[in-house]
Amino acid sequence: MLKNEIIKQLLKENIILATGCTEPVAVALCVAKAKETLGKEPQRIELHLSPNIIKNAMGVGIPGTNMKGLPIAVAIGVVGGDSSKGLDVLNEAKTHLDKAKQWLKENKLEVIHAKDVDKLYIECRAYFNEEFSKVIICKTHQNFTHIQNNEEVIFHKEEQPQEQTNTNENVIITANDVFNYATKTNLEELEWVMDVARVIKVTSEEGLKGDYGLKIGKLIHSNCNINIKESVIAKTCAASDARMDGVSLPVYSNSGSGNQGITCTMPVYEYGVQTNKTNEEIIRALVLSHLMSIYIKQYIGRLSALCGIVNASIGVSAALVYLQGGTYEQVCYSIKNMINTITGMICDGAKPSCALKISAGLNAAFDSSTLALSNIVVDETDGISEKDIERSIKNLGKIGRYGMDEIDQMILEIMTHKEN
Repeated sequence: MLKNEIIKQLLKENIILATGCTEPVAVALCVAKAKETLGKEPQRIELHLSPNIIKNAMGVGIPGTNMKGLPIAVAIGVVGGDSSKGLDVLNEAKTHLDKAKQWLKENKLEVIHAKDVDKLYIECRAYFNEEFSKVIICKTHQNFTHIQNNEEVIFHKEEQPQEQTNTNENVIITANDVFNYATKTNLEELEWVMDVARVIKVTSEEGLKGDYGLKIGKLIHSNCNINIKESVIAKTCAASDARMDGVSLPVYSNSGSGNQGITCTMPVYEYGVQTNKTNEEIIRALVLSHLMSIYIKQYIGRLSALCGIVNASIGVSAALVYLQGGTYEQVCYSIKNMINTITGMICDGAKPSCALKISAGLNAAFDSSTLALSNIVVDETDGISEKDIERSIKNLGKIGRYGMDEIDQMILEIMTHKEN
């Protein structure tokens, strides 16, 4: 397959419409499929979940419910879930809320910490009297790998262990390929990305109007002396404020994360609009931002103890350089500056305060791109940076994929053993 075709496929597979945080949504999707396979509403649900799924589903708002966490997402999946909707499975949650609450009162839900599984692993076992169904989602948020009704296996596919997939050897595109695709591909092939911006902009506007989460975006935006940088950050954080608090509006996810989709989109779009860039420049910058994040995420892995805002804000920094007339070399400078700034930002679950991490990542992106445009870059002897951009990105990936595994376990242990 030609590289351009590979890149087009990467974009198609990784930029997906989603209502609600993608981890509880993926659990609801798995539950909905298990219910459909069983053919009736289950009396008992048993979930076997990887630590990263548990971590990202504990404290996040569920759209249309004014509630947080897994139980209500599962119940919506049971009483009103339609697996054909994919990551939009919770888009009518409000309609089913009363029935979902009743199901939680009358039936049993058990969550079990799955051991020695992929970092993204969801197994739902649904029971009605002596009947049962079993459905597994693994590796990506919509990737069904096992569907079973009683003893009949309807569908099954084997997946390679986590350590054997998306390793350095499996990533066959480069940062230069990403830049060339975004800046040289026929514009008509890229124009769809403006629809991504339009959808996320609606959620951002809602975040500025309402009192969602920590109101980070709204409070920054209320500053009467706000400049372009602060305006861009405010509008991006506002979308995350709303989404993490459970607003019933969709966003486009990037690499399975709505916050990464928001981060790759809003600052680039808003900066382009507010600095009077052409539609073509904005479109190409959006593709560069999203694609660079996807490319880097291939090294880190779909779920990690490394916050996804790391790769997403690196994508933004590349796009900011491009929008200001920078060269590919300066894009590389900005990426290296970012790697030496925010590597190590932990993911301690999906929650309203994720918007604070977006703010931190975007501030770093503005700083790194400003330095890069003046041809200032961290020295190759500094920390994990190397002379070669690909090796620098691979080093970031090693830390995210392998170096932070024990940190991931510690984060989950802390989150599940709080005194309150």
